[in-house]
Amino acid sequence: MKLKREVSYRPELVEQGVELSVRHLKQYFNFGHGRNSFKTKAVHDVSFDIKKGECFGLVGESGCGKTTTGRSLIRLYHITSGSIYFEGYRISAGRRWNDKEIKWSRIKGHNKIKELRHEASLKLQEEKDSAKRKEIVRKRDEEIKKIKAHIKSTRKEQKEAIAQIKYDNKHVDKKLMSKMQMIFQDPVDSLDPRMTVEDIIQEGLRIQGENNKFANSRKVAEVLERVGLIPEYASRYPHEFSGGQRQRIGIARALVMNPRFLICDEPISALDVSIRAQIINLLNDLKEEMGLTIMFIAHDLSVVKYFCDRIGVMYFGQLVELASSDELFRHPLHPYTNALLSAIPKPDPISEKKRQRIVYKPDEVHDYSKEKPQLVEIVPGHWVLANKPEIKKYKEVIASIDKEAPVVSKAEEKAKEKALKEALRKQEEETKALERAKAAEEARKAQEAAKAEEEQRRKREYARAHRDSNPDVPRMFKSEPAKKAKEPRFANENEREVAERLRRYRPEAEQRPALLDKKEEHYDLPLFTKKVEPKEEHVELRMFEKKPVQAKLEESVSAPKLESNKLVHLTKNAKGEYQLKQVGESKPIAVFKSNDEAMKFAYALKEVNGVSVCARDENGKVYKI
Repeated sequence: MKLKREVSYRPELVEQGVELSVRHLKQYFNFGHGRNSFKTKAVHDVSFDIKKGECFGLVGESGCGKTTTGRSLIRLYHITSGSIYFEGYRISAGRRWNDKEIKWSRIKGHNKIKELRHEASLKLQEEKDSAKRKEIVRKRDEEIKKIKAHIKSTRKEQKEAIAQIKYDNKHVDKKLMSKMQMIFQDPVDSLDPRMTVEDIIQEGLRIQGENNKFANSRKVAEVLERVGLIPEYASRYPHEFSGGQRQRIGIARALVMNPRFLICDEPISALDVSIRAQIINLLNDLKEEMGLTIMFIAHDLSVVKYFCDRIGVMYFGQLVELASSDELFRHPLHPYTNALLSAIPKPDPISEKKRQRIVYKPDEVHDYSKEKPQLVEIVPGHWVLANKPEIKKYKEVIASIDKEAPVVSKAEEKAKEKALKEALRKQEEETKALERAKAAEEARKAQEAAKAEEEQRRKREYARAHRDSNPDVPRMFKSEPAKKAKEPRFANENEREVAERLRRYRPEAEQRPALLDKKEEHYDLPLFTKKVEPKEEHVELRMFEKKPVQAKLEESVSAPKLESNKLVHLTKNAKGEYQLKQVGESKPIAVFKSNDEAMKFAYALKEVNGVSVCARDENGKVYKI
């Protein structure tokens, strides 16, 4: 009996307040086929945790694997190896390590068995005593049995782990994944040029099953206002916006899903300096308002220092240093981190001339021939990729930096932080005051424009009324009422009556199935036969084959006054009776046994009430009586 599986869950991550946990992430890409195939290790053995409400920065040069890491987290790539946990649940996992464990346990086990057999055969050749020979054989068989049992248990264990990985990847909760959203690097390529802004932002809502158009439009308007755009932009296309506005649309597309974790993949790399500051401030405000956890990918350490709480430095697909923002800038240990810091431009032209760039050359700086490096915690919260000789060196560097740095008391730090917050608060109040004054001025101008337009309208109406009533104004300048349509003239009363009957019995050119009540049981029953053209010099007006209609009515029929002007149907029920019924009414107006009586009553009903009467012929065409 198979046990029912469940998605892997780690409650200790939730208890520790970890929103996202990455363990030994590997992302490889295969190219080519056969002998020409090769493998690119975009991300190799990366591990980190992001706590709830934290902003985690990932920096490095172009091509180091930052974007690949972000896309792997949101499941745009199937990861090669490792595990990713979001809110305690495993949302993605790779099986490469498990397959290698099965493979290498078998290879190493078989090699070990060969060695044991070879050693035992040599001992048996030298030993002549039969009892000792049996003991050698017994020990050899026991060792081989243990190795085979280890191979079998390893295979069984890894197969079970692979089955769990497949189950976890297949049964990821879509609602859980909708809480994780991504802002892409290039706003031009990430926005569909054939879709309006409203359709772009609503796409995620429709995928999640929210198909209420009114509610979705309201959400789009709210999120556009939240990112600093007006709701009227919803009907426009991406090419009508600037780079900063496109990036705001990308942010709005992510925020409309109400996420908890946001991946920002270099959202400011293609923008001007002033627009960069606006986007950074916007993300900072949204983080505080919505309580977001953000992973910010960039290659500029100066921006990441201002925005992020912790920073991870990547090089060549590996995480080489991980620390808090203040700790990383106070104690930069890895040579690659120092190279990135030396590339930050300075606003002072004098100090900029003296700035020395550090070029990172791994072969000259590191010696990993004897011992491979590992991610080690040098001081609490500060991790560096290093081996034992480098660890000792880095600890000395930290001690020398702390010795040379001036000692600042905690009271002074708090005072500086308080002064900075007060300055930012004042600046924010001034900005809001300017925005309110601008909005009030615009409202005043709009009100004055509306008053001027109303005054102009009143003047035009007064001038028009005075012009029409003034006898001295020529007639060509006056507004005349529309002319009535002239009625057709006939030679005598007989021609008028014939023309009126032709107009009444003329079938309409197009079918109107919407005029008929589809709920009637006798919907498809024919009422009339085919139309026959009248012969020349004939007194009677023959419209149908079976029952020709006379040129004059035999007698007048009185019809009642109806309460409503709804459309009237002339239908034939299952008993063969002709009945007149209004649309939507269950009770008929009148029932007749012959078609002629029903037609006479229909004419009278039309003249008295002015209602429209319709019927079907045997071909399904609709005729208006």
